[in-house]
Amino acid sequence: MNQEEQRQDAEQSGAPSRQLSTIEQSIIHNNAIEALKSCYDPEIPVNIYEMGLIYDVKVAADGGVLVVMTLTSPHCPAAQSLPREVEAKVKNIPNVTQAVVKIVWDPQWTPNMMTEAARLELGML
Repeated sequence: MNQEEQRQDAEQSGAPSRQLSTIEQSIIHNNAIEALKSCYDPEIPVNIYEMGLIYDVKVAADGGVLVVMTLTSPHCPAAQSLPREVEAKVKNIPNVTQAVVKIVWDPQWTPNMMTEAARLELGML
């Protein structure tokens, strides 16, 4: 397969035709954080970022984004819907080629992981 055929194949598969610069990766990272701040557990009036449920957001040079997160408990009613919402919102960010959400249970989430603003909103200060 020559270079032109490889380029066309990459375009058709949705793969990026170039690597993103570190500035572009940083912009995607910031946009992902903003997108995550628009996601809420239906039972809690604080976004999942301020709740401390997001452990990491990694942006690869190919535009792939990995969100490492947890839930308040394994039995959280939003366990099915919240990861799908996170994935969908991150996928909608310009230049994102793929979004993957990884749910982890270690470290276990505790209220100490919430931001001060979240604790204030929930009357915990």
